[in-house]
Amino acid sequence: MRKICLLVSYDGSDYYGFQSQPGGNTVQDKLELAIRTLTGEQVAIHGSGRTDAGVHARGQVAHFRTESRIPIERWALALNARLPDDIVVRAAAEVPLDFHSRISAIRKTYRYVITSCRFPDVFERKYVFHHPAPLRFDAMREGLQHLLGEHDFSSFTSPLSTKPHHVRTIYEATLAVEPGGDGSVEEGRGRATLTITGNGFLYNMVRIIVGTLLQVGEGKRTPDDIAAILAAQNRAKAGPTAVPYALTLMRVEYGAEWGIDWRAGRGSLNF
Repeated sequence: MRKICLLVSYDGSDYYGFQSQPGGNTVQDKLELAIRTLTGEQVAIHGSGRTDAGVHARGQVAHFRTESRIPIERWALALNARLPDDIVVRAAAEVPLDFHSRISAIRKTYRYVITSCRFPDVFERKYVFHHPAPLRFDAMREGLQHLLGEHDFSSFTSPLSTKPHHVRTIYEATLAVEPGGDGSVEEGRGRATLTITGNGFLYNMVRIIVGTLLQVGEGKRTPDDIAAILAAQNRAKAGPTAVPYALTLMRVEYGAEWGIDWRAGRGSLNF
């Protein structure tokens, strides 16, 4: 028995999320079908975490058990030949049998992209949220600082969360702004990229953070309101859940003890 770990990118536009569900048409379903077509085995894929319907991934990690003796360097090419064009296995590595893509993860990084230019970019409509009014980017950055460290994020998760507790640690949270593509030069116009890294994220957590930060950017809340919302531990105190399609799971990191090297099937996870 072997355990294979995959580094997977996908455009989530046409899927009901990563994890299998009764309605089908998930990224997990497609991966399991590709493996079954390749090896004849009915395997269960385990991802590092769920991504909601419409959410994308550049660095999702998933594992499965197999009896197949296919060399590790052939897995990615073989699976990509059997996957739809909007799912790509970027690399594969063989891992110890006690490795788990979710439980063994120590850091995850998400990205959310917003444009406050006057007009949306038609070619980015599936990946960038268009906010037609100017935003107070400095206030949004100030609000982000309240999220750093260990907190109970009950205010920033869906009531449907099934986790036993909502304490998580945010290591980094930045908002980078660059000029937008439509020539807008006014204050508050541009393309903003939120990058947030933590030891784990709750159901809808990043999207609720974004929805609340947008209210700060609109002047409906102050940056210090973020601290008060955290302390309330009440979902009703936070802002709306932002749209899913501007969110991407960028990277999942593991400790050196797992010895993952995407290029050679062993080593470290700096890919």
